[in-house]
Amino acid sequence: MSFFQMAGTLAVALTAIGAWSSEGRASDARARQFVEYYETTVRPAEIEAARLYWTANLTGKEADFQKKQAAEERLDLLLADPQRFAELKAVRQAGVADPQLARQIEVLYLGCLEKQVDPELLKKMSLRSNAAERTFNVFRPTLDGKPRTDNDLRTILRNSTDSVQRKAAWMAGKQVGRALFGDLIELVRLRNQAARKLGFDNFFALRLHCNEQDPKQLLKMFDELDRLTREPFLKAKGEIDAALSRRYGVSVAELRPWHYHDPFFQEAPAVLGSLPESIYTPLDPVATCRTFYAGIGLPVDDILRRSSFYEQPGKNPHAFCIDIDRRGDVRVLENIVPGWEWTATTLHELGHGVYSLNVSPQLPYALRTDAHPLCTEGIAMMFERFARNEAWLTAMGAKIPDPKPFREAAARLQRDRLLVFSRFCQLMFRFEMTLYESADRMTDPERELSRLWWDLSEKYQNVRAPDDREQPDFAAKYHLVGAPIYYHNYLLGEMFASQVHHALVREVLPGVSPNGASYVGNPKAGEFLKRKVFEPGRTLRWDELTRQATGQPLSPKALAEDLRP
Repeated sequence: MSFFQMAGTLAVALTAIGAWSSEGRASDARARQFVEYYETTVRPAEIEAARLYWTANLTGKEADFQKKQAAEERLDLLLADPQRFAELKAVRQAGVADPQLARQIEVLYLGCLEKQVDPELLKKMSLRSNAAERTFNVFRPTLDGKPRTDNDLRTILRNSTDSVQRKAAWMAGKQVGRALFGDLIELVRLRNQAARKLGFDNFFALRLHCNEQDPKQLLKMFDELDRLTREPFLKAKGEIDAALSRRYGVSVAELRPWHYHDPFFQEAPAVLGSLPESIYTPLDPVATCRTFYAGIGLPVDDILRRSSFYEQPGKNPHAFCIDIDRRGDVRVLENIVPGWEWTATTLHELGHGVYSLNVSPQLPYALRTDAHPLCTEGIAMMFERFARNEAWLTAMGAKIPDPKPFREAAARLQRDRLLVFSRFCQLMFRFEMTLYESADRMTDPERELSRLWWDLSEKYQNVRAPDDREQPDFAAKYHLVGAPIYYHNYLLGEMFASQVHHALVREVLPGVSPNGASYVGNPKAGEFLKRKVFEPGRTLRWDELTRQATGQPLSPKALAEDLRP
C-alpha cells in the first residue's frame, strides 16, 4: 500500500472515530439527562413509598396501608411512563461510553421493565398485594379460643412434648394461609399476565431477568447443591428424627410437620446437644449487637435510634431491615423476645443495616445500594451464624459453664441448620417455579398446589405430609405474597456468606480456622467488608462483586466445607 493510500485509509478511520466519539458523547449526554430526571422525579417517590411502607408495617392500620398503597401506585405510574421508558430503552440500545453511567442506565432499565404494562393492571396488583400484606400483618391465629402471636406458637413448637398440643399450634399457624390463599392465586395470575405482555413466559422468568439471574444457571447450581447436601442431610435428619421420636414418645414413622421446631422445618430442631436458652436469655440482643458491630468498626447507633424492636398490636410479626433513602436512614423492625432466636435475628437484620450504611456515599443514587439481594442476605447470614459461636458469645458476656460440649453442640447445630435450611430453599425455589409455570392451567389450585407443596417437602425435606390434608398451608409463607421469587437468594446468600467469610479469615485472620473466627473487637474485619463488599454498591453485578471480593466465582465449595463435620 502506498503512502497516499495509507494516509487516505487513516483519514477515513479518523473520521469514523470522530463520528463515533461524537455519537458517544451525545449518547452519554442523553443518559445523564435521564438519570437526572430519575433522581429529581422518581427518587422522591421511592423514598415516600419506603417511609409509608415502614409506617404501615409498624401500625397495621388500614389508613396507613391505604397511604402506602397510594404511594406505591404513584411510584408505579412514574416507572411505567411509556415515553420515558422509550427514551431509556433508546439510550441503552445506543450504548453509553462512561462505565458508571452505563451501569446506572442498565440498573434503571431493569427496574422499569417490570412496570411496562397497563396502569390498571399495575393498580390491580398493588391493591391485591397491599390487601394481602395487611391481612398477614394483622392476622392473629386462635388456639384454644384465644388469639395468639407468632412468638406464642413458636414457643409451643420449641418446648411442648405433647403431640396433640404441638399439632394444634402448628395448624393454628397455618390459619393465615387460608386467609391469604385467594389473594395469592389472584396475584400469581396478575403477575403472569403482566409478564406475558412483556414477552416473558411467566412472572418467574421476568423476575429472574430483572435480577440479572439466568434460570438455567440457577437450576444447575441448585441441582449441584441438592447433590452435595442430600446424603449429609438425610444422615442428619435421621439423627434428628430419632431424637424427636424419643422426645415425643412416637415412632419415627409417626413424625409429622408439627414435630419439628419450626412451622416450615426451615430451622433445625435443637434436640441433639441443644444449646440452653439460659445462655441467651440474660443477653439483651440490641445492646449485645451494638457492642459487637461497634467493635468491628461498623457502628449501628443510627440504625437503633430509628428502629422498632418489640411487639405491639398490628405490627408485622416478623423482622426486616429497610433503607429508606440511601442516605443513612436505615431501620430495623423486629419483635424481640430474649433468647437464641432473636439474638440471631438481630445479628442478621443489623447485618443488612451495616451493608446499607456503608455503601459509598459518593455513588449516584441508582447505584447506592447493595449489589444484589443474595449479597445483602449473605452478609446478614454470615453475621447471624455468630449466635452459635462460643468465642463470640463469651466475648459478648454470655456465661457458658462448660465450653467444650457447647462448642460440639454448636458445631452440630450450625451444620444441621445449614443443611435443613438449604433443603427448604430447594422446596421454595422449585415450588415458586412450578407455581408460576402452571397456575394459569390449574383447575383446582388449592388441591393441586397443596399436593405439589407436600410432594416437594417429602422429596427435599424428607417430611411426611399430614394425613388427608389438602389445605393451602403453603400460603402461610409470607414471601409467596409479599416477596415473590426471592427465596432462592437466601440459599445463594448462604454460599456467598461462606465464601466471603473464608476470604476474610484468609486476609484478616491468617492461621485462624474459619469455624472459630468471630471478628470480635477486630476493626480490620469491618474494613475488609467495607472495602471489598459494601462500598462498591451496585456498580458491579453480583457475580462480578463475588469474584472481586473473594477471588472466585460464586460456588457451593465454601458452603460444602462448612457443612463437613
